[in-house]
Amino acid sequence: MPKDYSYTDAGVNREQRHESKKALDMLHETYKFSRFGPVMHLPYSNIFQLAENTYLDLTIEGVGTKVLLAELAGKYDTIGVDAVAMAVNDVIRSGATPLAISDNIHAQASNPEQVKAWLDGIVDGAKQSECPVVSGEIGDVAEIINGIAEGSGFDMVVASVGQVAKEKIVTGYGIQPEDPIIGFPSSGLHSNGITLARKILLKQWGGKFSTGDKPEGLGGEIVSEMLKPTRIYVKPFLKAAEDVKIKGAVHITGDAYLKFNNLARYSHGIGFEFNNFKPHPVFGLIQKTAAELGYRITDEEMFRTFNMGWGFAIIVNKKDKDKAIDSLEKANAQPEVIGKVTGTPQVTIKHQDKKLVLA
Repeated sequence: MPKDYSYTDAGVNREQRHESKKALDMLHETYKFSRFGPVMHLPYSNIFQLAENTYLDLTIEGVGTKVLLAELAGKYDTIGVDAVAMAVNDVIRSGATPLAISDNIHAQASNPEQVKAWLDGIVDGAKQSECPVVSGEIGDVAEIINGIAEGSGFDMVVASVGQVAKEKIVTGYGIQPEDPIIGFPSSGLHSNGITLARKILLKQWGGKFSTGDKPEGLGGEIVSEMLKPTRIYVKPFLKAAEDVKIKGAVHITGDAYLKFNNLARYSHGIGFEFNNFKPHPVFGLIQKTAAELGYRITDEEMFRTFNMGWGFAIIVNKKDKDKAIDSLEKANAQPEVIGKVTGTPQVTIKHQDKKLVLA
C-alpha cells in the first residue's frame, strides 16, 4: 500500500505556516502611523493612501527553493524573471500598476558571472512588466547561505510598488454566484510547490531523475522544464482592467486553488467551482513518479499545491465575460473560462471525471 505524500512530508508544513501567519496581526498596530489615510485591507494585500484618490500597493516576494534548481543546472539567467514575476503579479491583484522594482540578493559569494546572469533575468522581468529596477543590493553572507556546491548558494527577493486610483481598486466585494472565473495559462511549475517537486523528481533530493534526464512526454530535460520562468501577467491584466470591472484577482501560487477562499471573506456565502484544466506534463509526471517511488500524491494535494496549468485568474460580472476575454485575447493572454462562482462555500474541482472538494 503506497504511503500518502504531501507538501508537509516534503518539508513545508502548511498548517504550521498558516498558524505562524496569525502573528502578522500584530502589525496592525503600525497602521496608525499611515500619514495620509487609513490602510485598506484587501483579500491578498493591504494598500495605503498616498493622496485623496491614490493608493499604493507595496509587495515583497521571493522564489523560494527554485534557486536550488538554478544551482543544480548551473543556469542563473532566468531565475530573476521568477523573482520579478512573483512581486509584480502580486501587485496587480489590487488593480495597481507596478511603478518600480527593487531586488535583494544574498549570496555565499558574489561571483561576477553569476551576478550578471541574475541581473539578466531581473532585467528581462522588468521589461516584461514595463517597470524600472530603481534599487537593489547584493550581500555576501557565506555564514548564512549554504548552496549545493561551495560558493554557489544564493537567495533572491524582489519588492515592487504599484499605484491604483480609488475607483479602480479590486476589493473582492460584490462577487456573486455564476460570475465567471477567467484563467491565464501558466508556463509550468512557476515558483510554488518546488520543494515537493524536487523531492519526487530529482535524485539530488531523493527523487528519480538525474538533471539531464528526459522523461517521456516532457519534451526536454527535467531540470529545464522545472526551471521555466514564471509568467508575468501585468500587461494583459491592466488591459482587461481598462475595459471591464474586475471583482477579484488571484495569483495562483502557494496553496493554489485554496487561495480563492480569501475572496469569500469579502463576498460572504460564495464558493468556487473549477472545471477546465490543461495541466502541463510535469504535473502528471510528479504523481506518476511518486507512485513509482512507493508514494501516493492525491489529486486533492496536487490542487492544493500546484497551479495545474493556470497561473492567474480574474472574476468579472457574467455580463462582462465576453468583453474581458476579448480584451485579454488582444493582449495575447490566451484566456479561458476555468470555472464559476457558486453559492456553496467550498472549493470544488471537476477534473478527469472526478469531483474533488478542497479543504
